[in-house]
Amino acid sequence: MSELAAARARYVERIAKRERIASKRLLDALAAVPRENFLPRGPWRVKSEAARSYRGTPDADPVHLYDNVLVAIDARRRLDTGLPSLWAHFIDVLDIKEKDRVVQIGCGLGYFSAILSKMVGPKGRVMALDCDERLALRAANYLRPYRNVMVFHGDGCEEIRERADVIIIHAGFSYPHPLWLQALRPRGRLLVPITQRDREGAAIKITRRGRGFEAEAVQQIRIFPGRGRGVTALDDRVADWWQRASALAPLRFRALEKGLPADG
Repeated sequence: MSELAAARARYVERIAKRERIASKRLLDALAAVPRENFLPRGPWRVKSEAARSYRGTPDADPVHLYDNVLVAIDARRRLDTGLPSLWAHFIDVLDIKEKDRVVQIGCGLGYFSAILSKMVGPKGRVMALDCDERLALRAANYLRPYRNVMVFHGDGCEEIRERADVIIIHAGFSYPHPLWLQALRPRGRLLVPITQRDREGAAIKITRRGRGFEAEAVQQIRIFPGRGRGVTALDDRVADWWQRASALAPLRFRALEKGLPADG
């Protein structure tokens, strides 16, 4: 086994153990998708979950990427790839199955899109969107070998082109957008980070149940704000309400009114 193959195997093993991953499909996908194929050539700027600043890798050997680290996409904007263990945990919680249709909003450079592609298989589909045109173009180039992935430059708050079994939001918002709820198929699942202006908040899983929805907090998170996330004190109060209410018990509702649950 090469040094790179051994590093990738340890990477998957550590994530599986840390997050208690239940999905074999997810672990197989993590093992199969080369992380270096979704980044520019190294050396790279990386940082651990708790670190305040980046450190440079000593060289361009991709073995340095097989650790639970964030990799800078645009360090000036503090825009990074997702932390592997965190997003593996979220994907595991969403119980993604073969043949599922997945919508991914904020796909970045496409690494997790490729993992989702492997999980849903050739009869499933992944629609990956990013509001940053340059990122969307780069992701589309990196994802060419993955025939069941379609990449679009677009705003996931304005249009979702099809109904989905799973919707994953890779940016922070004040509340779940009604469009995302409407796009869920029966028993569909949505994962959305609900955050304050300081980027801190909680990832919330929402499941369509019959004519309504059920929301529950999954885990605390710090994440880049989504385009269109409100910047007023009222937006922060709405986000705070969602975080508190979903943390106490599963929250059931039928519709949204001004960002908050309503009977509909």
